[in-house]
Amino acid sequence: MRPLLAFSFAALCSLSTSGDAAERSAVPEKYKWNTADLYPSDTAWAQAKAEAEARIPKVAAYQGRLGESAAVFHEALSALMDLDSAITRLGVYASMRSDEDTREGSTREMDQQAEALGVRFSAAVSYLRPEILALGGAKVHTFIVQDERLWAYAPWLEDLLRYEPHTLSAPEEKVASQAGMMASAAGAAFSILKNADLPYPEITLSTGEKARLDAQGYSKHRAAPDREDRLKVFKAFWSKFKEYERTFGTTLNAHLKTHLFEKEVRKFPSCLEAALFDSAVPTGVYHRLISDVHAHLPTLHRYLRLRQRMMGLEELGYEDLYASIVKKADPRFTPEEAQALVLEAVAPLGPKYAADLQAGFKARWVDWMPTTGKKSGAYSTGAYGVHPYQLQNFTGLYEEVSTLAHESGHSMHTLLSSRSQPYPTHDYKIFVAEVASTLNEDLLLRRMLAKTKDKDMRLFLLGSRLDDLRTVLYRQTLFAEFELRIHELAEKGEALTGEKVSALYLGLLREYYGHAAGVCRIDELYGVEWAMVQHFYYDFYVYQYATSITAAAKIASDIRAETPGARDAYLRMLSAGSSKPPIDLLKDAGVDMASSEPFEAAVREMNAVMDEIEALLSAAPGR
Repeated sequence: MRPLLAFSFAALCSLSTSGDAAERSAVPEKYKWNTADLYPSDTAWAQAKAEAEARIPKVAAYQGRLGESAAVFHEALSALMDLDSAITRLGVYASMRSDEDTREGSTREMDQQAEALGVRFSAAVSYLRPEILALGGAKVHTFIVQDERLWAYAPWLEDLLRYEPHTLSAPEEKVASQAGMMASAAGAAFSILKNADLPYPEITLSTGEKARLDAQGYSKHRAAPDREDRLKVFKAFWSKFKEYERTFGTTLNAHLKTHLFEKEVRKFPSCLEAALFDSAVPTGVYHRLISDVHAHLPTLHRYLRLRQRMMGLEELGYEDLYASIVKKADPRFTPEEAQALVLEAVAPLGPKYAADLQAGFKARWVDWMPTTGKKSGAYSTGAYGVHPYQLQNFTGLYEEVSTLAHESGHSMHTLLSSRSQPYPTHDYKIFVAEVASTLNEDLLLRRMLAKTKDKDMRLFLLGSRLDDLRTVLYRQTLFAEFELRIHELAEKGEALTGEKVSALYLGLLREYYGHAAGVCRIDELYGVEWAMVQHFYYDFYVYQYATSITAAAKIASDIRAETPGARDAYLRMLSAGSSKPPIDLLKDAGVDMASSEPFEAAVREMNAVMDEIEALLSAAPGR
């Protein structure tokens, strides 16, 4: 059994800082998270770790006894969940302490010890799922009726029982588990090739600056204001990937074989169904997303033509999609101002939501400042029975205020769920996780637009939102369709060479971006873009970015319109944890992900943003 470890939700975009970071010792306490709420000291953590280790044999001793009686069944589950909670708390603390300064050996060692403890716990309770499934649904349900203390475990048990048709005999499970150790090999090889061994090119820009085009350099310089520089960046970067196309094709093909193995041994009709089973998401939701995107490609093409107009280009190319289309606004904010803005933004969610978040800011949930050795980026994490935490790297940019809103959405989701749910159902699936964060970003944008009349700032805000909608609604769905297509080919037994994968990806790029209609030119070289995408070594993950932004757009629209019951239904969803399948939780919140309505709400917003941008441009001749 996998421990119910708390999720840490990474921000969609890593933050970067300029200049020399300060040492952590120079940062005022009010800008550091208060880890003492987890353990008063590292010494106390070590003592708690020793106590948790001593409890592992006790939960392992329930093996073979789960069917004795309802009382024993409850006793075993209670002991297991209590220990799972304790080990998760140990892991959260150790990870946070390590992230404060990744140079520090003692906290890295704590993090490794916590991870090892989690592995030992998982091994000790690996009997749980097969033994419960061997009892059968009828006996489990009888136990629930006989002992009301088991009611809190009912949703968790029902979810576990779903796996019965896909669970093997004990010897077969052992073989499958051993084979699973090889599942990450292809992804690891890809990562080493991409991040360490690939000889990235170096070019000279029109400014005379020499630029090394690794992943970070490419992300920076593809947005160069000079078009010739952008063309040079794209040609050099993707030509290098083209040289290694065969190798990247080999690692991707090897990874797909692990999914085929899982599909076959677990008796799923397709790799897609196998991947979506854990979250209980119907495959129709995935297919609906793709069909909705194709139905609304004209909205994407409208955006591309607007971008071409704003950039003053005779022809729009794929190289032009990352350059800024508006004058860069550069407002700066203090942490206190960022908190105030986010609290103003979430006001539509009610005074209790805002008060809880404000109390969290005051209680030092957030670690604010970039410091030497600190983990980059941003995330929200937490431990049951304590409260959420956030890691930030705040330098005052508006994008970082938006990141605070994003992570605060995750934090409040965690708080409300943990406050309302027992431990077995306090966690929630990724399918709903990004709804809470994305909705808060939407609310922040609305608040910022309400506060500013400056045209440049409004264009900056609207342009940023438009880029978000383009990249999440359309680009992530393109990734999702590509992932589906390559799995379907693999299921048919077709070999997937790098050249074949590039041809497939190029066809999708040109279809989405209107290449044949002259909307956006896609050079044949860019068909190798798939070779850079780490997410293709996950398992049908990226579609959830698109479904989350569509669900958030629908819910936010209903809340802004003050649709009766919309806000309360949303807050109930945040409080529901995993007490229901995520698709049902969203339906309770007014979003039917099996329909086109959520996607259409997002497309309406995208068109409304373009309407306002066009109106601002018309009102400002010469822009």
